[in-house]
Amino acid sequence: MTPPRTPQIPVVVLAGFLGSGKTTLLNHLLRNREGTRIGVIVNDFGAIEIDAMTVSGQVGSTVSLGNGCLCCAVDASELDTFLETLTRPSARLDVIVIEASGLAEPQELVRMLLASDNPHILYGGLVEVVDAAEFDSTRRRHPELDRHLAVADLVVLNKTDRVGEAERKRLRATVAELSGPAAVISAVHGRIDPELLFDPALRPDHEDTVRQLTFEDLLREEAPDGHEGHEEHLHAAYESVDFTSDIPMDPRRFMEFLDSRPDGLYRIKGFADFGAGDRDNTYALHAVGRFLRFVPRAWGRGEQRLTQLVMIGAGIDAEALLAGLAACRADEPALDESADAVERGMWGVLRYVQQEADPVDVQEAALEA
Repeated sequence: MTPPRTPQIPVVVLAGFLGSGKTTLLNHLLRNREGTRIGVIVNDFGAIEIDAMTVSGQVGSTVSLGNGCLCCAVDASELDTFLETLTRPSARLDVIVIEASGLAEPQELVRMLLASDNPHILYGGLVEVVDAAEFDSTRRRHPELDRHLAVADLVVLNKTDRVGEAERKRLRATVAELSGPAAVISAVHGRIDPELLFDPALRPDHEDTVRQLTFEDLLREEAPDGHEGHEEHLHAAYESVDFTSDIPMDPRRFMEFLDSRPDGLYRIKGFADFGAGDRDNTYALHAVGRFLRFVPRAWGRGEQRLTQLVMIGAGIDAEALLAGLAACRADEPALDESADAVERGMWGVLRYVQQEADPVDVQEAALEA
């Protein structure tokens, strides 16, 4: 089996046409990062509120924001170079967000990430921001929007306060049809829950007794429209479903569940126990949109053998998901089941265990469509 791997930094691509609100959304994430260290790569700094921060240093096109965040102005050709810089241990980043140019082809950035040889990154999804008020006119001017939506993992229907309820329903239905299995959530001023995109850092943001003011310190008092940075209602835009089992999962049935996961299920994270399929390892699972990856890790001495999963999405049926996962549980294999049969049961899982020079997985096939 593959040896355990060091944690990888998720890289999220944030796309959307000019004026859709993606920079506003990015600023919202930076305000509400709650100790998470974010690296930001943009085509140009634009309206990212660097002037509102205490900047501790600037080298070339990389700006250190003093709170652990970094901002780089790059061309697509420079992407690998800056990813190498941002994934160095000294940067201590938890997540990297790439804000694509308003006229960029986001699938090209996704292809570059999936084809990257950088072992320290993990694809974190393509987020497409759509201006609800200008959707129809944008679609007429830029028919390629349909193509962008078709490859998105998460669609943020932004500026929904500027349209009526009937129009919101129509737009949501249209966007959902164009984006297929992607989760679709509504937002105002780009305010989405950061936990949709990345997990909060487990360590404190500041470890020194004396520190600079952070981005949140400087901006929270003057959040736009009088809103505080962490609105409780943000959680209403999506659902989170937890599943735990002390019975191992049958790998064949589990992969069938993952292959047929319902539309709107954006992220799955956690660990799976495959019992006799691999008694030595638990398998960390990372799924975002169409992307899927397993990473085996040796069981710790005395560690309780559990499958523990968290599923995040919009418009999902929690009871159906839990019932589907419960049906994937398996007792010990029959005594007459051969070792070869048990091993074959793991083939579907091992297909998504990243190897050196790993070919781009199922997401690339989706991008070719």
